[in-house]
Amino acid sequence: MTDDPVHLLIITAVVALATFATRAVPFVFFNNRAPPEMLSTIEKNLPPMILLLLVIYCLKDVQWLSVPYGVPEMFTIAAVTGLHLWKRNAMLSIFTGTGMYMLLVQLDVFRMIFG
Repeated sequence: MTDDPVHLLIITAVVALATFATRAVPFVFFNNRAPPEMLSTIEKNLPPMILLLLVIYCLKDVQWLSVPYGVPEMFTIAAVTGLHLWKRNAMLSIFTGTGMYMLLVQLDVFRMIFG
């Protein structure tokens, strides 16, 4: 990788143009008509699918067979699910879940309980 300013400027410009294009293309193509049903289905279902993938990714390295047996993760997932079903506020759920998990892991609460 080079630190040449011109090279970095070109890369930045290409990335900015690609980002802008991905945001603008749907408005250009569907300006005067409704989007296809398949696109509407994707639009509706993509956010929950992405969140599910993030949860799976976050749980991939959990040591299920050693203390604390994934309890902090499962406890936090249950708490966030309950909070979200109760309040229906994504930001509250995300920040509360993150804070709760970090507190449980940093204080090692479940390791003290299980061993």
